[in-house]
Amino acid sequence: MASYLCPQWPAPSSVKTAITTRVGGYSLGHYASYNLATHVGDNPQHVELNRRKLTTDWRLRESPAWLEQVHSDIVVDLDAGCGEIPTADAAVTTTPGLPCVVLTADCLPVLLCDTRGEIVAAAHAGWRGLAGGIVRKTVVAMAQTGRELMAYLGPAIGPAAFEVGPEVRDSFIHCALGSGHARRIPGCFKPAADPDKMLADLYGLASLELRELGVRHVYGGDFCTYTDADRFYSFRRQGVTGRMASLIWLDGF
Repeated sequence: MASYLCPQWPAPSSVKTAITTRVGGYSLGHYASYNLATHVGDNPQHVELNRRKLTTDWRLRESPAWLEQVHSDIVVDLDAGCGEIPTADAAVTTTPGLPCVVLTADCLPVLLCDTRGEIVAAAHAGWRGLAGGIVRKTVVAMAQTGRELMAYLGPAIGPAAFEVGPEVRDSFIHCALGSGHARRIPGCFKPAADPDKMLADLYGLASLELRELGVRHVYGGDFCTYTDADRFYSFRRQGVTGRMASLIWLDGF
């Protein structure tokens, strides 16, 4: 389906994934056309049609567990029941048919599962959340050793396009003090054309964190939402824009 990316990774057969592109939906203007977010100013009826399309296209047994994302380190356990839309930036579940989902438009979606195909998670890892520990807390919430997990890094702004100030690098270094990978963090920042800026590698930073946690099987990480305007929304490129969805769920056993 042209509207979707299908991650290429050796996840167990019980683990299902889907990542939307900006193509194939009902939204118009800045949001054209497959915006899944309700908080960006799009016509609510168009968003609802897009969400119904997502559910229908993938024959989802339950609607995705949408989150109110705030660039936090909060992980919600969907098995415990959420009631209203939870404020969180990651979700974990062992419930078959219940999709974990995060919305992005430059931030990094991280999809995780265990090698037995019994637990899945999705994390929204912008630089603030990544520096603040959202990936680490998601792995901890899965209650598995790193060697039992695998991760897929979905579409995010690429390392040649993500221009940031030195305070971003300093935040990562400060948050990683005492960890084994702290000395490797500066390698994820390269000089930018502007001498007061640098280029940050979200994929590299997430991979460092995952490997520090013992997750050796890391896939994906070869997209750039900023430069690929035909396929992806990019907040950095447009400002007012839509959001893609990255989903992971367990098929029925």
